[in-house]
Amino acid sequence: MDMAEFHDPLALAVMALAAAIVGLAKGGLAGVGTMAVPVLALVLSPVQAAAILLPILCLTDIVATWTWWGTWSRRTLALMLPGAIAGIGIGWLTAALVSDAVVRLIVGTVAVAFVARWLWQLWHRRPAVPRPEAAAPASFWGSLAGYTSFVAHAGGPPFQVYTLPLGLDPRTLTGTSVAFFTIVNYVKLIPYAALGEFDAQNLGASALLAPVAVAFTFVGAWIIRRMRAEVFYPVTYVLTALVGLKLVWDGLAGL
Repeated sequence: MDMAEFHDPLALAVMALAAAIVGLAKGGLAGVGTMAVPVLALVLSPVQAAAILLPILCLTDIVATWTWWGTWSRRTLALMLPGAIAGIGIGWLTAALVSDAVVRLIVGTVAVAFVARWLWQLWHRRPAVPRPEAAAPASFWGSLAGYTSFVAHAGGPPFQVYTLPLGLDPRTLTGTSVAFFTIVNYVKLIPYAALGEFDAQNLGASALLAPVAVAFTFVGAWIIRRMRAEVFYPVTYVLTALVGLKLVWDGLAGL
């Protein structure tokens, strides 16, 4: 990263916004988290943006895990995490073969299709019936979440495709999301380091932005703890749709 960007007010504002988005997502507003890399990529390359954000994600994971300690679903984590670890491995092995644009397009399409299905159910007045846990879909969506999290920190939509229909209590859903991505992000440190993404400039930028992300982690938790279930789920679907549309647009533009 060119150090001149630290003297550009607009670039600094964009970086701070990306860090705030990470914090809000870790605090519980998971639907906004996928926007962090695209926002930071407005002033940096997507690869560098992802490398700068990963240490910040790991730091805010500590705060988020402490905030939501014990609220997660152990069964959901047990079913999804093995697939997620495999997805990270696939991302590591294919890092040089798949472009950022293709990944964003895939993730965005999944997110938009999922929200479209929810809207169809509302239109036809067919309320979604909570779906039971199942190993096969948990493994599939877990692996996709691990893969897309590795390449673009965009594991939120695949994770939500599996977990939102479970009808979990909002606190349980948030705690499960926090625990899932805490483990995923710390596992990702290994391949990111092996690929040489943690140079002095990237780590310096991470340190600069980390306090903003930590502060907004508490802001996100404050919002979620005061949000009723009948508000929480529609807001989460709307945020997922917005992120999905943004990713589709960026993916198509980058092809």
